[in-house]
Amino acid sequence: MDPSPRFPPKVVEQFGPGEVLGHYRIADKIGAGGMGEVYRARDEHLGRDVAIKVLPTGTLADHPTRKRFRQEADALSKLNHPNIATIYDFDTQAGVDFLVMEYIPGEALSDKLCQEHLSEKEVVRLGEQLAEGLAAAHEQGVIHRDLKPGNLRMTRDGRLKILDFGLAKLVRRPSPMADTESSLDTTEVFAGTLPYMAPEQLRGAAGDVRTDIYSAGIVLYELATGRLPFPEKLPTALSDDILHQAVPPLGRLRPELSSRFEEIVLKCLEKEAENRYQSAKELAVDLRRVTLPASTASAGVAAARKRTRSRRIRSVAVLPLSNFSRDPEQEYFADGMTEALICDLAKLRGVKITSRTSVMRYKGSATPLPQIADELNVDAVVEGSVMRVGRRVRITAQLIHAASDTHLWAESYDREFEDVLLVQSDIARAIAREIQVAITPEEAKRLSTARRVNPEAYEAYLKGRFYWYKLSREHLDTALKYFEISQERDHLDPLAYAGIAWVWASRGDCGLVPPREAFPMAKAAALRALELDDSLAEAHLSLGMIRTYGWEWDEAAKEYQRAIELMPNSAEAHFFLSDLLLSRQRVDEWKTHIERTLELDPLNFFFQCFYGWHLSYLCRYDEAILELRKALKTEPNLPAAHLRLWGAFCKKGMYEEAVAEAKTFFEVSGDQEIAQLLQCGYARGGYVEGMRLAAEKLNERSHLTYVQPTQIARLYAHAGDGDHALEWLEKAYTERLPAMVHLGVDPDWSSLRSEPRFQDLMRRLNL
Repeated sequence: MDPSPRFPPKVVEQFGPGEVLGHYRIADKIGAGGMGEVYRARDEHLGRDVAIKVLPTGTLADHPTRKRFRQEADALSKLNHPNIATIYDFDTQAGVDFLVMEYIPGEALSDKLCQEHLSEKEVVRLGEQLAEGLAAAHEQGVIHRDLKPGNLRMTRDGRLKILDFGLAKLVRRPSPMADTESSLDTTEVFAGTLPYMAPEQLRGAAGDVRTDIYSAGIVLYELATGRLPFPEKLPTALSDDILHQAVPPLGRLRPELSSRFEEIVLKCLEKEAENRYQSAKELAVDLRRVTLPASTASAGVAAARKRTRSRRIRSVAVLPLSNFSRDPEQEYFADGMTEALICDLAKLRGVKITSRTSVMRYKGSATPLPQIADELNVDAVVEGSVMRVGRRVRITAQLIHAASDTHLWAESYDREFEDVLLVQSDIARAIAREIQVAITPEEAKRLSTARRVNPEAYEAYLKGRFYWYKLSREHLDTALKYFEISQERDHLDPLAYAGIAWVWASRGDCGLVPPREAFPMAKAAALRALELDDSLAEAHLSLGMIRTYGWEWDEAAKEYQRAIELMPNSAEAHFFLSDLLLSRQRVDEWKTHIERTLELDPLNFFFQCFYGWHLSYLCRYDEAILELRKALKTEPNLPAAHLRLWGAFCKKGMYEEAVAEAKTFFEVSGDQEIAQLLQCGYARGGYVEGMRLAAEKLNERSHLTYVQPTQIARLYAHAGDGDHALEWLEKAYTERLPAMVHLGVDPDWSSLRSEPRFQDLMRRLNL
């Protein structure tokens, strides 16, 4: 029998100056703790100083454990933030396991505590940096688990750095009660240093981001008062205090501390995790508010804001609000709140607001804010979070000048669910004030008319919007179901009717439902929405699409223009107006609105694709091909892009490429039979033969099932069979297909334009 104790003491290898570990030469020892000894060393490959943490012998007892450690260390090395010390490498040399980390000259925060009494301003400044670093890590799914002053370091220029991120999870020790200054982590639950551990850890529950927030609260308490809220004593007694005793008020120890700061710290230290801040971003926002309003105590911040204003913010992107409801099923709510805020800001003429589709590309992204701002071509960004608990909603938002990373404004709102639209309106007005946008009386009126909502109706509406954006047949069906539920719950809500109009118009426009069935349904819903609220831009936009279907060109243009008046930053309204203008060959006006569309929604592959269509209408085929290929980089299976590439290559006489794109178009549309016929016909008899075979097969199929007439007409036109092409265009006219609006500009019909029957069609269409 092995007489050794169950948990043998772990020995740490000792190294002296000049000794070598791999390609690192030891300079001196700079620290020691439960997770190993730390040395300053020289990386002889890269010529830089690094910190090396040598793990105790036996910590990684076998190959699987070592492999796991390496994988998790690699994950931690991807954390990249100014307030986080970077992990560079993990290696094993001669049986010694060690981590290589960023070397940070300066002092540990624990040493600073012993040397000086910190002002509230200094504590808040450090707390902001701590919260920002935590937020960046939490967004990557990494929790620290052992926050304490000894793991926080100050650089010589005053920047706080968080050390040992995640190491309490990586390095496991035997006993959760070894001593009050040991790393405690027999499992992930027991990870940390007892005076800084959250109550749930002591109860045996798995920690989450709110566990780090509790530890951050202890750090802030200690920085502000010079002592821990619960004095150190035997582990069992200290644990009992953490679990059951109230935190002594900070004002009792330092009366000069502001009540606002004390509220923040005490909120971090709530016993129940759901009563704390739900994210480090929220904590950062509230800490920032302690100093932002002050004039003398925040002179540096005020000066930075003044310098930023002098550079006039002319464009803003609202990034996707983070869902902090701890329920993935609430993603629709976070997305809906993002869209609502964008829509409110989009009503302002004096500032460019990036559209929803482009900003949603950054949902869950770790892309740095300056890079996002550069890609979207904006001066500032709004970021924040949404948390819903029962009937209450908490929304935080902050406005950041992208180039300088200056925080211009931050606020948190706790309201009843019924008031969510009022909150969005408040945020929009606050941002407008901060960036000094002149608001017209009409805009002010629109922003002030936000109303309370029926919770069940508005929740169903948000779910409908969430599914509508997916634009597949199944998702549009689901969206309609939720919009109809919303309408049933509140029959006076114009948003529900606008949603119903959008679904039916989309179904008709995409060919999912015969237009003769879809557009009358859309029209009834849009008119009802406008009856309830004539200032609803979305309803005017739907009605514009419906008027286009009815070939009421002037009335459609008026509806699009009204939508733009109500929401100047609506990329959709500018796009649909540009499309109508080009179909009527009003090129100068088209240029104004398509450029505005692409400016407002630069990453929207749909708009990129149809900009390619527009360029092909102008016979600018090379430019069209470039734009269409750009759209396909984002959405490789986009049928519309392949359809227009087919036409563009044909016009350039590149028939092999044209057939390949026609084949791909039918493949991604789910029609393998026609795709194969095109390929076989081209191989057997050339371009015309391939088009003819495909046209005849679709013609034959149309006797058994519905086939869009324009599809058959296009194939016949490419086959040079004008009679059959015109026959099917007549059917498209009878069915009032939306594509008929482009009859006069689409180059696929250019060979028919001299035909009397085609000219008669143009006359009847009033084109």
